[in-house]
Amino acid sequence: MAEAVSDLLAPPRRFPVLRRLARHRSFRVGFVIVLVLLLAAIFAPLLTGFDPTAMRARLRFRPPQAAYLFGTDNFGRDVFTRCLYGARLSLTIGFGVAVLSGVIGAAAGIASAQFRWLDGAMMRLMDGLMAFPAIILAIGLAAAMGPNIGSLIVALSVAYIPRTARIVRASALVVRELEFVDASRVAGASSLRIIVKHLLPNCMGPLLVQLTFVFAYAILAEAALSFLGIGPPPPAPSWGNIIAEGRDQAVEAWWIMFFPGMAISLATLGMNLLGDGLRDVLDPRLKVET
Repeated sequence: MAEAVSDLLAPPRRFPVLRRLARHRSFRVGFVIVLVLLLAAIFAPLLTGFDPTAMRARLRFRPPQAAYLFGTDNFGRDVFTRCLYGARLSLTIGFGVAVLSGVIGAAAGIASAQFRWLDGAMMRLMDGLMAFPAIILAIGLAAAMGPNIGSLIVALSVAYIPRTARIVRASALVVRELEFVDASRVAGASSLRIIVKHLLPNCMGPLLVQLTFVFAYAILAEAALSFLGIGPPPPAPSWGNIIAEGRDQAVEAWWIMFFPGMAISLATLGMNLLGDGLRDVLDPRLKVET
């Protein structure tokens, strides 16, 4: 099975980084987990015949069985269906947070490294944001902006931007002192050209690794905020609010919380394995057996 996955992922020989990623065990496993979850979210209507929001009172609290693989909840809704559709919302939030924090964090980190006059003020701002625990900062921002998907993505992005900015800044500071950057500077290259041609490409490795972890953190944070009533509002399902809705029946109807919790665990595991694989392959200082 592992060999088949490796062959499937194997890129053309002119892409050595992709070839090493295809041989990396952790990356392969993480890729398969994330791909399965993504396909389940995309093809949810084909995998189930139930409506995720349809209530059927006579089917309340049915345990897992052939007709209802993950059982039903306190409104008679099929938990399997809600987990499939919930994957769309949870993965969208994770992806949105990763993209927004990546774009803003990378811009802030590279600007701080390239423009010394900006470095002090920018990093003090990042330090101020990092003084608050990420989840506490996200709770405050999400509560202030209201419980909707957009505000949740913004709140979580603000919480994770400082960490992304610091990682990119650290990499950019190393790159900007290398000889080929000095040569470009002496040749009259503008700051924008140096950023686009040299700093940004050489910071992509650490940035991609960080964003896989941000993706996983965002899924966990969404579940935590939904559990506190600050996440996406019902009846639209997300893994977090499915768990929140099942907390009052955690003993007699354990399946309501168990299966979305397993989905969150799998998504987090998959993204962390992807991140480990990217770190091992893209970091030249690491010599690992893949």
